[in-house]
Amino acid sequence: MKENNEKFTDKVYYVQRIATLLATALIFFPAATPSRICTMINKNLSLFTSGLFYSSLTAEMGRAFNRGWIVQGTIVLLYVASLIMLLGIAAAAAGGCMSLGNLKFKRLGNIFSLVGAAGEILGLILIYVSYVQIQGTSNYDKVGPMFPTGYIVYLILTVLLLVSTIANLVLLPKPEKDSNYEMESRFKLFLMFLPFATLCFVFSYLPLWGWRYAFFNYSAGGTLSMENFVGFKWFTSLFQSQATKSDVVRVLRNTLAMSGLGIATSWCAMAFAIFLNEIKNIRFRRFVQTFTTIPNFISWVLVYAIAFAIFSTDGFVNTAAAQLGILSSGDVGTNYLMSNSHIWIKMLAWGMWKGIGWSAIIYIAGISGIDQQLYEAATVDGAGRFAKMWHVTLPGLIPTYCVMLLMSIANILSNGMDQYMVFHNKVNLDTIQVLDFYVYTLGIQNGNIPLSTVIGMVKSVISVILLFAANGISKAVRGESIV
Repeated sequence: MKENNEKFTDKVYYVQRIATLLATALIFFPAATPSRICTMINKNLSLFTSGLFYSSLTAEMGRAFNRGWIVQGTIVLLYVASLIMLLGIAAAAAGGCMSLGNLKFKRLGNIFSLVGAAGEILGLILIYVSYVQIQGTSNYDKVGPMFPTGYIVYLILTVLLLVSTIANLVLLPKPEKDSNYEMESRFKLFLMFLPFATLCFVFSYLPLWGWRYAFFNYSAGGTLSMENFVGFKWFTSLFQSQATKSDVVRVLRNTLAMSGLGIATSWCAMAFAIFLNEIKNIRFRRFVQTFTTIPNFISWVLVYAIAFAIFSTDGFVNTAAAQLGILSSGDVGTNYLMSNSHIWIKMLAWGMWKGIGWSAIIYIAGISGIDQQLYEAATVDGAGRFAKMWHVTLPGLIPTYCVMLLMSIANILSNGMDQYMVFHNKVNLDTIQVLDFYVYTLGIQNGNIPLSTVIGMVKSVISVILLFAANGISKAVRGESIV
């Protein structure tokens, strides 16, 4: 009987975990928001935003509050209900994680899941009360009450969570009093990895939902419906429009050129790390490492301010030239930042100055992992310092360099925007504008969101293809790969 109960509870746990996982994932999807009880609430608002940011929840209700269409206490109640639901989902998620442990852990996890289910039910009840209050207003047509579809979805998930949790509490045997909380190592590692997987989902995969704008005639503030659905119109216009085609070719040339220069000089960080490791004075080595790493934490706006102070018309270079007599008092200094010559090399130089110390950290860590017996054996064989660097340190860092090189090739079309945005001007725009900067200009400044989305989609697809191609070449040549 006990074995049958354990087999049944194992199946019930799948229901509990799936319900918890779906409830957790849907808090980021606006379409599943249970708190959108009237049309004055932004339809792009997720449960996560509704429960944490009251200003976002009431962003479009200023007029309704002033004219008394909506009682502010109703929206406060809705905000509190959303927050309670979020706390309940968080408690249920914690209970789901504990269900991977031993019997004592599962018991505690069921308690957390029960509390979470109770919180979700309370939140749903308060949301329904808010909806009833909205529906009972005299300005019914102006407020636009609506019963959200997400409410039904969360109600079903909450009922499944509650029933499965109660079943587990009833059927699971009580743990022994002197037992400890234990969990298998593989589950511990999984739970350690879970926060990073969640962040990756939220910031890398969830934004892919925005790709749907590529199939509509959308403008900022508009809506998506079958009336403005255009299918693959923007995909075809990308290749049919001569102006767009020439712009894309131009920015691709700039992107590939500057990314190519970055890849061609990517070995500099490894070389810097090797030579830095050879400094015997520990204090001086730490000073150099700190001094070269700090620029990575300086924003590109401040970097441009430094460049302006040095290379502008009244900058340090022109001032020094005037004091040295190279420029006469009547001459006007050259504004080197306005020049379009060698702009790719200039951007590479600024990028290396800013990032070489930071990029060297992973190689410094790799050097610390090289077996010291190899250096001792090389010393016995009569190898000098440079011979040990060439025959021991460098081969030990090659696998790390190859992984970083593969990642760089995969990101060859994603070389950032900040640097080129702050350094651009009318003179150098044609040669400094890269793909990310072009997408920003096209979508945000010009308002052509669908076409900029199409270009972003194509860039992502090409990046994935490049990653697998480079990975295949690495596997064929070196016998090792990262995928």
